[in-house]
Amino acid sequence: MTARYSIGIDLGTTNSVVAYTPLEGDAPELHLLPIPQIVGPGEVESHHSLPSFLYLLEEGEAASAALPWDTETPRYVVGEWARTKSAQVPQRVVAAAKSWLCHSRVDRRDAILPWQAPPEVPKISPIAVTEAYLRHLAAAWNQAMDDAPLADQTVVLTVPASFDPAARELTREAAISAGFPADFVLLEEPQAAVYRWLEGRGDQWRRELKAGDSLLVVDVGGGTTDLTMVRLVDHGGNVELERQAVGNHLLVGGDNMDLALAHMVAGKLAEEGHNLDPWQNIALWHSCRAAKERLLAPEGAPQQTISVLGRGSRLIGGTITTELDREAVAGLLLGGFFPRCSLDARPERQSVSGFQDIGLPYESDPAVTRHIAAFLSSHRRDGSALPTHLLFNGGVFRSPALRESVVGTFAEWAGDAPPTMLGGPEDLDHAVALGAAYYGWSKLRGGLRIHGGTARSYYIGIETAGLAIPGAPRPLRALCVAPLGMEEGTEVDVPSQEVGVVIGRPARFRFFSSTVRRDDSPGDRLDRWDPSELVESDTIEATLDSGSAGDDPFLPVRFQSRVTELGMFELYCHSTRSDDRWKMEFNAREEGAA
Repeated sequence: MTARYSIGIDLGTTNSVVAYTPLEGDAPELHLLPIPQIVGPGEVESHHSLPSFLYLLEEGEAASAALPWDTETPRYVVGEWARTKSAQVPQRVVAAAKSWLCHSRVDRRDAILPWQAPPEVPKISPIAVTEAYLRHLAAAWNQAMDDAPLADQTVVLTVPASFDPAARELTREAAISAGFPADFVLLEEPQAAVYRWLEGRGDQWRRELKAGDSLLVVDVGGGTTDLTMVRLVDHGGNVELERQAVGNHLLVGGDNMDLALAHMVAGKLAEEGHNLDPWQNIALWHSCRAAKERLLAPEGAPQQTISVLGRGSRLIGGTITTELDREAVAGLLLGGFFPRCSLDARPERQSVSGFQDIGLPYESDPAVTRHIAAFLSSHRRDGSALPTHLLFNGGVFRSPALRESVVGTFAEWAGDAPPTMLGGPEDLDHAVALGAAYYGWSKLRGGLRIHGGTARSYYIGIETAGLAIPGAPRPLRALCVAPLGMEEGTEVDVPSQEVGVVIGRPARFRFFSSTVRRDDSPGDRLDRWDPSELVESDTIEATLDSGSAGDDPFLPVRFQSRVTELGMFELYCHSTRSDDRWKMEFNAREEGAA
């Protein structure tokens, strides 16, 4: 069946959005899809976003949580009611599943969420939660467009630019299980935001940007901060866009801000004699999220009431209430997350305990401006570290005060030539989904594309031969198997000396990546490296089997790298002695992954 629509889906940390445009016609016609969801027991409403929260239903609640497309008794509910429940029974609510999906220190296929919930609460895996969100969005589309099933459309699903191959593969797997077409496309969120801006400006953008300009996308969402630099280059008289650099995956965003507010409110309540227990603190965290959004809105109220359910009989009405002041909130967030700093500033390293809970690896320094300074310095090219233009994205920047603070910091860095801020804040909640839908339309119609290929260069860790020393690992060297910027739909044979792989028994395969080593080529060997430039990715644990190896525990191989049309990185090992070939699957700790 021929696709009739281009569908863009923003799978957000805190909210998910679906946009679409018909593929026919000379210009895209962008729309938002209303998403039916449970908003209260037995109540269904449609909204243009689906809160990325999952509530594990208690006994007796299933009958009031059924949606029109449900054919089985639901075990959980996603969306608005789940978000409401997060402030009431947080131990049964999963939040920030997207951040857990890229957290390599846990098994993302294991039922671990809600994290640290009591034993009596059922658990669910990060990949299953992701599939639940995507399945809900697919069902909403199929109900609204019953003559154009999602599986037959052009679908573009967005991911953070900083997602590594394992997180991308898990996202792809969840989407396929949710009913997405096999050829759906993954698009980086900051690029989607740029596409939305380009679509909104029409041909006018060519008068606002010129060859030699650079555009920094500052995307601060609910759970992450994504930084992407796009340069404008002259190719034979045509101005084209090339993604120059992306930042690391920074777990700092609106969630951290909500937690900071909760800490401030908890201190205020403690002074009033209310010492909250751990689950009340989590409920307070979720309550502060809603309060922050209302207070920092352009026409926000000066104060917002915060309520937390009580846990004891002494509390009148069973709740604790206090007021959150708009000026106090703005002051806390500006000072803690967007402080003025120099361009030479770097994120501060705080002292850490030797024993730590294995939760989400939030950044130790929440100052977004210091992370921006570090990003700009690490990607300095042509003697200049500063962009000529800024594009904000993410719900955090609905607040004029936070936008103005970042612009003010850049003005101090740039002096007489501060960057120009592009666009307005009206699309911040929907820009990524709308841009993704436009990208799908443009890709099929031969429109404008942002070039750049892979956001990272990739390496394998090879243990060097040598004498064994008790208690000391053998030295490791890194072999570049894919350069930064490798284009979609291409493959490369990696020149190298023969490398042996372990056959017939479990082995650990180590991988590394870099967002800053732009000059490495396939086959380049690194005997030592700066830990800040090369970051270890997920280790694959697998057993490689061969019918031709006999009793030999090792087989020599050569490597071939591919970047699929979907933007997925794949690495193949080819035996030099037989027809054996193994594909190294970046699917995060699953046994037999290769």
